Amino acid sequence: MIKLLSSIILLGVLAGCQTVKQVDGDLLAGILTGEHRKTENKARDQYRHPKQTLEFFGVTENMTVVEIWPGQGGWYTEILAPLLRDQGKLYAAQFDPNSKIAFFQNSHHKFQQKLLSHPKIYDQVAVTILQPPSHLDIAPAGSVDRVLTFRNIHNWMKADQADAVFAAIFRALKPGGILGIVEHRGTSGSVQDKRALSGYVNEKTVTTLANKAGFKLIDKSEINANPVDNHNHAKGVWTLPPTLRLQDKDRGKYLAIGESDRMTLKFIKCRSGKGTK
Repeated sequence: MIKLLSSIILLGVLAGCQTVKQVDGDLLAGILTGEHRKTENKARDQYRHPKQTLEFFGVTENMTVVEIWPGQGGWYTEILAPLLRDQGKLYAAQFDPNSKIAFFQNSHHKFQQKLLSHPKIYDQVAVTILQPPSHLDIAPAGSVDRVLTFRNIHNWMKADQADAVFAAIFRALKPGGILGIVEHRGTSGSVQDKRALSGYVNEKTVTTLANKAGFKLIDKSEINANPVDNHNHAKGVWTLPPTLRLQDKDRGKYLAIGESDRMTLKFIKCRSGKGTK
Protein backbone atom coordinates (compact mmCIF):
# COMPACT_ATOMS: atom_id res chain seq x y z
CA MET A 1 0.00 0.00 0.00
CA ILE A 2 2.84 2.37 0.86
CA LYS A 3 4.55 1.74 -2.48
CA LEU A 4 1.28 2.27 -4.37
CA LEU A 5 0.59 5.57 -2.62
CA SER A 6 4.15 6.71 -3.25
CA SER A 7 3.82 5.96 -6.96
CA ILE A 8 0.61 7.97 -7.17
CA ILE A 9 2.26 10.94 -5.50
CA LEU A 10 5.29 10.77 -7.76
CA LEU A 11 2.99 10.97 -10.76
CA GLY A 12 1.40 14.11 -9.36
CA VAL A 13 -2.08 12.61 -9.38
CA LEU A 14 -2.85 12.93 -5.68
CA ALA A 15 -4.63 16.23 -5.16
CA GLY A 16 -2.65 18.93 -3.44
CA CYS A 17 0.71 17.15 -3.75
CA GLN A 18 3.75 17.93 -5.84
CA THR A 19 5.27 16.21 -8.84
CA VAL A 20 8.80 15.13 -7.97
CA LYS A 21 11.61 15.72 -10.46
CA GLN A 22 15.11 14.34 -10.32
CA VAL A 23 18.04 16.29 -8.95
CA ASP A 24 20.74 17.39 -11.41
CA GLY A 25 23.06 14.40 -11.07
CA ASP A 26 26.13 16.16 -12.46
CA LEU A 27 25.66 19.11 -10.11
CA LEU A 28 25.28 16.85 -7.08
CA ALA A 29 28.26 14.70 -8.07
CA GLY A 30 30.44 17.79 -8.35
CA ILE A 31 29.34 19.00 -4.92
CA LEU A 32 30.07 15.66 -3.28
CA THR A 33 33.66 15.74 -4.55
CA GLY A 34 34.09 19.47 -3.96
CA GLU A 35 37.11 20.87 -2.15
CA HIS A 36 34.85 22.75 0.31
CA ARG A 37 33.82 19.46 1.93
CA LYS A 38 36.00 18.29 4.79
CA THR A 39 37.97 15.12 4.13
CA GLU A 40 36.52 13.44 7.22
CA ASN A 41 33.01 14.27 6.02
CA LYS A 42 33.62 12.73 2.61
CA ALA A 43 34.88 9.60 4.36
CA ARG A 44 31.46 9.15 5.96
CA ASP A 45 29.62 9.08 2.61
CA GLN A 46 29.92 5.28 2.71
CA TYR A 47 27.65 5.27 5.78
CA ARG A 48 25.42 8.27 5.13
CA HIS A 49 24.82 7.81 1.38
CA PRO A 50 24.01 11.48 0.66
CA LYS A 51 23.36 11.07 -3.07
CA GLN A 52 20.90 8.22 -2.65
CA THR A 53 19.29 9.82 0.40
CA LEU A 54 18.63 13.18 -1.24
CA GLU A 55 17.33 11.45 -4.37
CA PHE A 56 15.00 9.34 -2.23
CA PHE A 57 13.65 12.46 -0.51
CA GLY A 58 13.16 14.07 -3.93
CA VAL A 59 15.34 17.11 -3.25
CA THR A 60 16.01 19.20 -6.35
CA GLU A 61 18.12 22.29 -6.84
CA ASN A 62 15.13 24.66 -7.23
CA MET A 63 13.41 23.80 -3.93
CA THR A 64 13.07 25.53 -0.59
CA VAL A 65 14.51 23.21 2.05
CA VAL A 66 14.91 23.31 5.83
CA GLU A 67 17.75 21.37 7.42
CA ILE A 68 16.93 20.73 11.06
CA TRP A 69 19.72 21.18 13.60
CA PRO A 70 22.79 20.99 11.34
CA GLY A 71 24.91 21.27 14.49
CA GLN A 72 28.31 22.91 14.49
CA GLY A 73 29.71 20.84 11.63
CA GLY A 74 26.94 21.16 9.08
CA TRP A 75 27.64 17.80 7.44
CA TYR A 76 24.65 17.99 5.13
CA THR A 77 24.91 21.78 4.86
CA GLU A 78 28.11 21.25 2.88
CA ILE A 79 25.95 19.49 0.27
CA LEU A 80 22.63 21.30 0.49
CA ALA A 81 23.97 24.87 0.48
CA PRO A 82 25.74 24.69 -2.91
CA LEU A 83 22.97 22.50 -4.35
CA LEU A 84 20.28 25.08 -3.55
CA ARG A 85 22.32 28.27 -3.75
CA ASP A 86 21.43 29.50 -7.25
CA GLN A 87 17.88 28.28 -7.82
CA GLY A 88 16.52 27.28 -4.42
CA LYS A 89 16.65 28.27 -0.76
CA LEU A 90 18.17 26.62 2.31
CA TYR A 91 17.06 27.38 5.84
CA ALA A 92 19.35 26.02 8.54
CA ALA A 93 17.27 25.65 11.72
CA GLN A 94 20.01 26.04 14.29
CA PHE A 95 20.27 26.10 18.08
CA ASP A 96 19.57 29.29 19.99
CA PRO A 97 22.80 31.33 20.31
CA ASN A 98 21.34 32.93 23.45
CA SER A 99 20.58 29.65 25.14
CA LYS A 100 21.76 29.17 28.71
CA ILE A 101 23.27 25.85 27.60
CA ALA A 102 26.87 26.25 26.44
CA PHE A 103 26.66 23.40 23.93
CA PHE A 104 23.89 25.17 22.01
CA GLN A 105 25.74 28.49 22.08
CA ASN A 106 28.99 26.95 20.88
CA SER A 107 27.34 24.90 18.15
CA HIS A 108 25.57 27.95 16.75
CA HIS A 109 28.78 30.02 16.84
CA LYS A 110 30.88 27.34 15.14
CA PHE A 111 28.25 26.83 12.47
CA GLN A 112 28.23 30.55 11.73
CA GLN A 113 32.02 30.46 11.43
CA LYS A 114 31.68 27.60 8.96
CA LEU A 115 29.31 29.64 6.82
CA LEU A 116 31.73 32.57 6.83
CA SER A 117 34.63 30.32 5.80
CA HIS A 118 33.26 29.83 2.27
CA PRO A 119 30.99 32.79 1.44
CA LYS A 120 30.73 31.83 -2.23
CA ILE A 121 29.05 28.60 -1.13
CA TYR A 122 27.21 29.53 2.07
CA ASP A 123 26.26 33.19 1.58
CA GLN A 124 22.63 32.38 0.73
CA VAL A 125 21.95 30.14 3.73
CA ALA A 126 19.25 31.59 5.98
CA VAL A 127 19.84 30.68 9.63
CA THR A 128 16.73 30.34 11.77
CA ILE A 129 16.30 29.11 15.35
CA LEU A 130 14.70 25.90 16.53
CA GLN A 131 14.75 25.71 20.31
CA PRO A 132 11.46 24.58 21.89
CA PRO A 133 9.39 25.84 23.46
CA SER A 134 10.22 29.46 22.63
CA HIS A 135 11.69 29.25 19.10
CA LEU A 136 9.67 27.20 16.61
CA ASP A 137 9.56 29.36 13.46
CA ILE A 138 11.99 27.42 11.27
CA ALA A 139 10.74 29.07 8.05
CA PRO A 140 7.71 31.07 6.90
CA ALA A 141 4.54 29.02 7.28
CA GLY A 142 3.56 27.00 4.22
CA SER A 143 6.68 28.01 2.26
CA VAL A 144 8.86 24.89 2.29
CA ASP A 145 9.13 21.97 -0.15
CA ARG A 146 11.29 19.71 2.01
CA VAL A 147 12.25 19.48 5.67
CA LEU A 148 15.14 17.14 6.39
CA THR A 149 16.24 15.86 9.77
CA PHE A 150 19.19 13.57 10.32
CA ARG A 151 19.46 11.68 13.64
CA ASN A 152 17.66 14.26 15.77
CA ILE A 153 14.45 12.63 16.95
CA HIS A 154 16.08 10.91 19.93
CA ASN A 155 17.21 14.34 21.15
CA TRP A 156 13.68 15.74 20.91
CA MET A 157 12.34 12.73 22.79
CA LYS A 158 14.94 13.10 25.53
CA ALA A 159 13.86 16.72 26.07
CA ASP A 160 10.13 15.95 25.66
CA GLN A 161 10.04 18.25 22.63
CA ALA A 162 9.10 15.88 19.82
CA ASP A 163 5.47 16.95 19.47
CA ALA A 164 6.43 20.63 19.34
CA VAL A 165 9.10 20.07 16.68
CA PHE A 166 6.91 17.91 14.45
CA ALA A 167 4.19 20.56 14.66
CA ALA A 168 6.70 23.28 13.69
CA ILE A 169 7.81 21.22 10.70
CA PHE A 170 4.21 20.67 9.63
CA ARG A 171 3.51 24.42 9.73
CA ALA A 172 6.57 25.25 7.63
CA LEU A 173 5.83 22.78 4.83
CA LYS A 174 3.59 23.46 1.87
CA PRO A 175 0.67 21.09 1.30
CA GLY A 176 2.33 18.24 -0.59
CA GLY A 177 5.67 19.00 1.04
CA ILE A 178 7.90 16.16 2.21
CA LEU A 179 9.45 15.48 5.61
CA GLY A 180 12.54 13.32 5.20
CA ILE A 181 13.80 11.51 8.30
CA VAL A 182 16.97 9.55 8.94
CA GLU A 183 17.21 8.17 12.48
CA HIS A 184 19.02 5.47 14.44
CA ARG A 185 16.68 2.49 14.18
CA GLY A 186 15.72 0.52 17.27
CA THR A 187 14.96 -3.20 17.26
CA SER A 188 11.54 -3.88 15.77
CA GLY A 189 9.02 -4.90 18.41
CA SER A 190 11.13 -3.77 21.35
CA VAL A 191 9.73 -1.52 24.06
CA GLN A 192 10.59 2.10 23.29
CA ASP A 193 12.36 4.09 25.97
CA LYS A 194 10.29 7.28 26.02
CA ARG A 195 13.46 9.35 26.34
CA ALA A 196 15.43 7.31 23.77
CA LEU A 197 18.55 7.49 25.92
CA SER A 198 20.37 4.89 23.81
CA GLY A 199 19.87 7.05 20.71
CA TYR A 200 17.82 4.32 19.05
CA VAL A 201 14.19 4.96 18.14
CA ASN A 202 11.66 2.41 16.90
CA GLU A 203 10.16 3.05 13.49
CA LYS A 204 6.67 2.73 14.96
CA THR A 205 7.45 5.53 17.42
CA VAL A 206 8.62 7.87 14.65
CA THR A 207 5.55 7.13 12.56
CA THR A 208 3.24 7.73 15.52
CA LEU A 209 4.84 11.11 16.24
CA ALA A 210 4.60 12.13 12.59
CA ASN A 211 0.99 10.97 12.25
CA LYS A 212 0.03 12.94 15.35
CA ALA A 213 1.28 16.12 13.67
CA GLY A 214 -0.69 15.40 10.49
CA PHE A 215 1.89 13.59 8.33
CA LYS A 216 1.39 10.37 6.38
CA LEU A 217 4.15 7.85 5.70
CA ILE A 218 4.48 7.32 1.95
CA ASP A 219 7.75 5.45 1.54
CA LYS A 220 10.75 3.99 3.33
CA SER A 221 14.19 2.92 2.23
CA GLU A 222 17.05 0.73 3.43
CA ILE A 223 19.63 3.14 2.00
CA ASN A 224 21.12 3.82 5.43
CA ALA A 225 20.57 0.38 6.96
CA ASN A 226 23.37 -1.51 8.70
CA PRO A 227 22.37 -5.13 9.41
CA VAL A 228 25.59 -5.71 11.37
CA ASP A 229 24.45 -3.28 14.09
CA ASN A 230 22.53 -5.21 16.77
CA HIS A 231 21.34 -1.97 18.48
CA ASN A 232 22.73 -3.08 21.84
CA HIS A 233 25.88 -1.25 22.96
CA ALA A 234 27.24 -0.09 26.30
CA LYS A 235 27.08 3.60 25.36
CA GLY A 236 24.21 3.37 22.90
CA VAL A 237 24.71 4.57 19.34
CA TRP A 238 27.68 6.64 20.50
CA THR A 239 29.63 3.43 21.10
CA LEU A 240 29.90 3.14 17.31
CA PRO A 241 31.83 5.41 14.95
CA PRO A 242 32.19 8.26 14.45
CA THR A 243 31.94 8.95 18.21
CA LEU A 244 33.55 5.74 19.57
CA ARG A 245 32.72 6.74 23.14
CA LEU A 246 34.63 3.76 24.62
CA GLN A 247 37.73 5.15 22.91
CA ASP A 248 40.28 2.35 22.50
CA LYS A 249 38.24 -0.36 24.21
CA ASP A 250 37.09 -2.84 21.52
CA ARG A 251 37.82 -0.13 18.96
CA GLY A 252 38.45 -2.61 16.16
CA LYS A 253 35.16 -4.36 16.87
CA TYR A 254 33.12 -1.18 16.60
CA LEU A 255 34.97 0.09 13.56
CA ALA A 256 34.14 -3.21 11.89
CA ILE A 257 30.45 -2.70 12.66
CA GLY A 258 30.52 0.81 11.21
CA GLU A 259 27.97 3.53 11.88
CA SER A 260 24.53 2.76 13.29
CA ASP A 261 21.63 1.03 11.58
CA ARG A 262 19.33 3.83 10.36
CA MET A 263 15.79 4.07 9.09
CA THR A 264 15.06 6.39 6.18
CA LEU A 265 11.42 7.49 6.09
CA LYS A 266 9.47 9.82 3.84
CA PHE A 267 6.31 11.56 5.08
CA ILE A 268 3.97 13.91 3.25
CA LYS A 269 1.75 16.81 4.19
CA CYS A 270 -1.24 16.50 1.86
CA ARG A 271 -3.54 18.94 3.56
CA SER A 272 -3.30 22.48 4.85
CA GLY A 273 -3.64 23.40 8.48
CA LYS A 274 -1.64 23.47 11.65
CA GLY A 275 0.10 20.55 13.25
CA THR A 276 -0.72 19.29 16.70
CA LYS A 277 0.56 21.61 19.40
